[in-house]
Amino acid sequence: MSEKKKFMEEAIKLAAENMNKSNGGPFGALVVKDGKIIGRGVNCVTSTNDPTAHAEIVAIREAAKTINSFNLEGCEIYASCEPCPMCLGAIYWARIDKLYYAGTQDDAAKANFDDSAIYKEFCLPKEKRQLQSTQMMREDAVKIFDEWIRNESKIPY
Repeated sequence: MSEKKKFMEEAIKLAAENMNKSNGGPFGALVVKDGKIIGRGVNCVTSTNDPTAHAEIVAIREAAKTINSFNLEGCEIYASCEPCPMCLGAIYWARIDKLYYAGTQDDAAKANFDDSAIYKEFCLPKEKRQLQSTQMMREDAVKIFDEWIRNESKIPY
């Protein structure tokens, strides 16, 4: 059995165990670096009342702690299902090199985990989105960015 298949089997096993424990949705994820699991995660949205506690986010947080870095270059993530928009964004922000997933968006939608509305919203102009947003106090915010640019002790990411 290939190493990649073993990792995916583990992610799917985490999803099944989580579902059976009623901790949250049926999702599991692993972050792997150099053939070693450095982060595991399951969906614990309902058990923690944290809407961001998706399996991929939990696994990324654990992996970052494990290697003491916010930069997960050189890592792979194995997810029991195709990541939602939030998780996909987190995977990019973490700089993970490769994503492997089992179930698809459509499979998740059939189980009432439908992210299609969010994907559609992202493509709309801001003024046509369901989430009303108002830009304000830009000048004040830009001052902070200007300070950041000049800050010689910043840690870029």
